[in-house]
Amino acid sequence: VRLKDVASVTIAPVPNAINRENVARRINVEADVEGADLGAAIAEVEKILAETEFPLGYHVELIGEFAERQEAAGRILLAGLAATLVIFFLLRVSLGSWRLAGMSFLSLPLALVGGILAAYFTRGILSLGSLVGFLTILGVAARNGIMLISHYQHLEEFEGEEFGVGLVMRGARERIAPIMMTALTAGLALVPLVIAGEIPGHEIEHPMSIVILGGLVTSTLVNLFVVPSLYLVFGQTKDKPVEATAI
Repeated sequence: VRLKDVASVTIAPVPNAINRENVARRINVEADVEGADLGAAIAEVEKILAETEFPLGYHVELIGEFAERQEAAGRILLAGLAATLVIFFLLRVSLGSWRLAGMSFLSLPLALVGGILAAYFTRGILSLGSLVGFLTILGVAARNGIMLISHYQHLEEFEGEEFGVGLVMRGARERIAPIMMTALTAGLALVPLVIAGEIPGHEIEHPMSIVILGGLVTSTLVNLFVVPSLYLVFGQTKDKPVEATAI
């Protein structure tokens, strides 16, 4: 019996190996992304897949680096939420007042503006390193805010300084040096990472350093200008009017 009499013989592409997972066949389609954001590329792929009709029994799963990055981003966000709660209670313990803790806590998002702008004007992409950078900025801004407000309280309670513009100006002058040193030392340490650029091995450090460097600028400005102004409004603990002294 000749084969052509009982079967149709053609040449067709077939897989060299058949992979199975959970009793189902699996075919891997791999691709690398160059010159574009992985998240934007995946979004475009998902858009195309949503418009594609697959035969019965076929479905698509996006796995690999993107799935791992999404999972890691979720863990970082959860850690960030926990960190913000810890920061708030540390502010309450350090400052001894819910009002001052809330005031300082609500000023922290302003410190992130520099990091957001730095990321936008460089690559415009928020990566895992960027998220870590934002958490770092929150910690630095909270530390400087505690140091500044605690000094205001010390001047009023132990050195007899009257609450008012004079108290705020003196406290800011006496704390400007440590606040600036915090920003400068951290910023100078990050400059080499920013200059080096996106070289192999710096996929996390480079975007993180950009965000932190930009955030250090705005966090310093917030602690030197915004926090003193807010303290004048919300920091008074004694029932007497604020002294109207010209700066």
